[in-house]
Amino acid sequence: MHFDTLKGWLSWQENLHPRSIDLGLDRVTQVFNALNISALKKPATITVAGTNGKGSSIAFLEAIYLAQGLRVGAYTSPHIIDYNERIKINAVAVSDELICAAFERIEAVRENISLSYFEFGTLAALDIFSRSNLDIQLLEVGLGGRLDAVNIIDSDAAIVTTISIDHTSWLGETREEIAYEKAGVFRTNIAAIIGDLDPPNSLIDYALNINAKLLRLGHEFTYHKNGTSWNWQYGNKHLNNLPAPHLKGEHQYRNASSVLTAIENLQAKLSVSEEAIKQGLSSVNLPGRFQLIKSDPPVLLDVSHNPQAAQTLTDHLQSEFQKTPVHAIFTMMNDKDITGVISLMQPFIKHWYISPLNNPRTIKETELKDAFQQCNIDQVSFGFKDFLAAYSAAKDKAQSDHGIILIFGSFFLVSEYLTHFSKPRGQ
Repeated sequence: MHFDTLKGWLSWQENLHPRSIDLGLDRVTQVFNALNISALKKPATITVAGTNGKGSSIAFLEAIYLAQGLRVGAYTSPHIIDYNERIKINAVAVSDELICAAFERIEAVRENISLSYFEFGTLAALDIFSRSNLDIQLLEVGLGGRLDAVNIIDSDAAIVTTISIDHTSWLGETREEIAYEKAGVFRTNIAAIIGDLDPPNSLIDYALNINAKLLRLGHEFTYHKNGTSWNWQYGNKHLNNLPAPHLKGEHQYRNASSVLTAIENLQAKLSVSEEAIKQGLSSVNLPGRFQLIKSDPPVLLDVSHNPQAAQTLTDHLQSEFQKTPVHAIFTMMNDKDITGVISLMQPFIKHWYISPLNNPRTIKETELKDAFQQCNIDQVSFGFKDFLAAYSAAKDKAQSDHGIILIFGSFFLVSEYLTHFSKPRGQ
């Protein structure tokens, strides 16, 4: 199969595999081996798994290694506007041409092995990175860990950020079950960094059973805030007077602490100075995470889509917008804990505006109505024909009572806003 455009390749991939999510490493490993990528230069690798905080952790790592002057590849998902955002070299999304060339190489060796959309993208990223003379590649796990395509690579350090209830159809119903899946990224004798303050036993047990180098936030490494700066400690290693992370929220100190622990464990391979760490922490930028657009009315974008992330969002609203009326444009995917999210957010939101999305995984309006009824919320508006109609209604109300618009619940919803009104770069 051959396509002249990236759009053509992606449309074909969306329908190639019978299931959009198909966990398991056999098929993707066969194609990876056929690509013979391992014969090329293998950069150092950090893998990041977890429920929330993966994108932020990759962003911190990328900014710090770039500040050190190293060549950095970063693979993340999902994208917010352009597919190319998933594969970056030195913080710049790679071109359509590079991705299409990688897809061509994958297709040439795939034979009759069926690959999912995500597996194609993961192989393309690894193929591109292997040809780009990188010092380090940063790989974000798409879903889970043990059976995720990213896990075909043995990393030099692995971070599990947090464990919360999400993707229950694939990962299990409890934190213990989900943690076991995430723990699959750990390797024997390699740093297994846990950024969750209350990690399930299954996560710790897995690391101990395979004899990984277990490093837990609050035990083997920790941080302390000190006015406007903060300190990080890991064994005998101290970094003091670090700048507050450019990304807002208490959880970003936890993410940054895990990141510094990973960097420290790779110092023998890739030496990073304290100056580069400070520069990276204070320069990192990430669209869709507490991103405030200074418009009239102001718009706050957040990709939170599970209760743990929603709790973090409520903390931010309480500290930054305590007396400001909040008008929320909202929807979620149908595999999420919807009542868990809206019940947490209810006290902070004056009115909800439910936006349709052109995505088959979006929850049906009837189910969403049931969820709001269960939570006894009646300040909610349905029936908008598209995102722009929901935005227009929210804008009118937010302007009249000097409020803000909050857009949250899905990456796809944040993408709708940025696609229509702004590019994330430079925000």
